[in-house]
Parts: sequence; structure tokens; C-alpha cells
Amino acid sequence: MYDSRKMAGLLLFVGGAQFILGIIISEALYSGYSASQNYISDLGVGPPALIYNSSLFLLGVLGLAGTIFIQQALKSRIFTALLALVTIGAVGISIFTENFEPIHTILSLTVFALGGLSAIMSYRFEQPPLSYVSVVLGAVTLLALVLGVSGINLGLGAGGVERVIVYPTLLWMIGFGAYLIGESGNHSDNK
Repeated sequence: MYDSRKMAGLLLFVGGAQFILGIIISEALYSGYSASQNYISDLGVGPPALIYNSSLFLLGVLGLAGTIFIQQALKSRIFTALLALVTIGAVGISIFTENFEPIHTILSLTVFALGGLSAIMSYRFEQPPLSYVSVVLGAVTLLALVLGVSGINLGLGAGGVERVIVYPTLLWMIGFGAYLIGESGNHSDNK
């Protein structure tokens, strides 16, 4: 017996948290790496590539497994499909590093956009104030994506803008995961 909300939440929480740690560890191990000037994906072809790519792959696999439980719990095909595409895209980015252009860029842009949309769409399944926070995090991701694609970096550098795209979605994933874990006892979707 398992609670599909709790399982979905656990998988999203662990996936997002371990990837943030994977980025931090990879950045620390990459001598001369600049969070402002280097893209996050530079970690996938640099000295810490094994750590970074494994962590990104795990994010995708855990997230994809989480979408199975999300569909069982929330019964929203559109939301589940968006999140599944984000997580499949993460696996793709971990395999098709920035050495594989244009595939890498196409996957990255897709993951960024759909990640922001997933955060915004999750408001339907959350209670305030988290529902508001999710919309704001998704909007920040999408706004930063537009700025980044337009070449406007607001003095943050290309890597800094990319982090403003990526981190809000990861924070949303962790928060949404924790929310699903906490809400699991309030719903009767035990299977």
C-alpha cells in the first residue's frame, strides 16, 4: 500500500534537492568556473561531468517516476504531460551535453519553458500561499528565459541569468514535492 501523493512528492523533492546539491558540488570541483559567466551545462562537459550529468539524469528519472504517481493522485493529463516532458528533457540534457548542438539547446529551452509552465499550472493543486509562490516562481523562470534568449543579462552574466531560469523551477519542484508529502494524509487516493 502506498499513497500516490506522498510518493510523487518524495520523488520530486529528492530529485530537485539532489540536483541542487549536484550543481553546488560540481561548481566547487571545477577550478575557474564562474556562476556568472559559465552556463550550468558547462558542468556537464568539464572536470565534474560525471557528477553533474549523473545528478541531472537522476533528477529526470526521479521526476518521471513522480509523474506516474502525480497522474494517479491529481488525474490531470495536461499537468502530468508537461511535467513528464520536463523530466524526460532533463534526462536528454544529461545525455546530449552541450557538445551535441543543436539538440542540447532545443532540449534546454524546452525544459526551461515547460518547467516554468508546470510551476504556474500547479496552482490548481495547491492551497495559498504556496499556489501564489508557485505562480511567481514559474513567472520568474519564464521572464528570465525571455531575457536570456534576448541576450539581456541585467549584469548577471549569461550564467547568472540561466540560474534565474533554472533555480525557481527547482525550488518549485522541491516545494511542490514537500506540499504533496504533507497533503497526502488529507486525501483518499491510497492504492
